[in-house]
Amino acid sequence: MASSPPPAKRSRKNQPKEDDGDTLAPIPLPERSSPVVVFAHGAGAPSSSDWMIRWKEMLGKALNAVEVVTFDYPYISGGKRKAPPKAEKLVEFHSEVVKKAIAKHPSHPLILAGKSMGSRVSCMVAGEDDIDVSALICLGYPLKGMNGSIRDELLLQLKVPVIFVQGSKDALCPLDKLEAVRKKMKAFSELQVIDGGDHSFKIGKKHLQTTGSTQEEAEELAVQAIGDFVFKAVQGKY
Repeated sequence: MASSPPPAKRSRKNQPKEDDGDTLAPIPLPERSSPVVVFAHGAGAPSSSDWMIRWKEMLGKALNAVEVVTFDYPYISGGKRKAPPKAEKLVEFHSEVVKKAIAKHPSHPLILAGKSMGSRVSCMVAGEDDIDVSALICLGYPLKGMNGSIRDELLLQLKVPVIFVQGSKDALCPLDKLEAVRKKMKAFSELQVIDGGDHSFKIGKKHLQTTGSTQEEAEELAVQAIGDFVFKAVQGKY
């Protein structure tokens, strides 16, 4: 870790012995190991949002993905702006999208990624018996429910390696609560913190000035960590 305050931090659980934990740069995947990524949006914005488009591009490049599949859940598709249903009611639709992606790219590892609510549904889909997932990418995981309770049951059931990318100022996922959950998880997990970031990783101007970093640098570090994580997951190192 650098001597000056970094824009992002990494934390690992059950770190493999062969990993020195210091390298952030993603390692390019061999072409035949290039994953297909199914990337789910959050509750309030569709796949066509600027945030989703930008992260789709970054993930595709960092993972050398054969394709990054994005989609809209029915409640928000076609310009609709209905309130999102419970995450459990989106699993069937999400699973069908995943199965179509698998059928299109049958020889490629499957990575499920999601923003906020989309990451919760991705975790649910990863638990399906007929879907083989190599890794999960949770961007802004909403650990706290609407009533303030910690929703850890789903994470404790996971068997798939997962990387959490969280803003340190994300009120929906207090880092101390997430760390407590990670200690109880059976699945290998890694945490990449965007220092000063909110639920969508936006960092305040004052914080950026204090640390001498930029929004782009902080997000690039996170994307590099994701690339490194997925490479190892695909190689079966977790």
